[in-house]
Amino acid sequence: MADPAIVREWMKKADEDFYFAESSLLDGSVFYAQLCFHFQQSAEKYLKSFIIGKGLQFDKVHDLVHLLRICAAHSAEFSDFKEDCILLNTAYIETRYPVHWPTDYTKETAELAHVAAGNIARLVRKGLGMEENS
Repeated sequence: MADPAIVREWMKKADEDFYFAESSLLDGSVFYAQLCFHFQQSAEKYLKSFIIGKGLQFDKVHDLVHLLRICAAHSAEFSDFKEDCILLNTAYIETRYPVHWPTDYTKETAELAHVAAGNIARLVRKGLGMEENS
């Protein structure tokens, strides 16, 4: 098991991304692509928190499905959240760089990203035995 202080640092950074995006969405922000990016970042950090917390091999990648597979090898429950990771994965590149394919980040997309990142956050907290905002 990793140093609990390090895991808490990762969770804190994940929470900062999540709650920034959540509060912006609830406040009516129309920057949906940027909100989706922050939800993706929160999910990435939550998954890496679990990986670090369980002493698993730490991969320096941004592919949430890949990170989820690492978590699922330790706890099968993670396998149920592949669709959430697929949705959030699109927000890593498309929201930050010009791409040559159609993108459409809407309020609905941001709301789906919010739910997906929240699902991952709750699963990681449960897996690490952490209470909300601890």
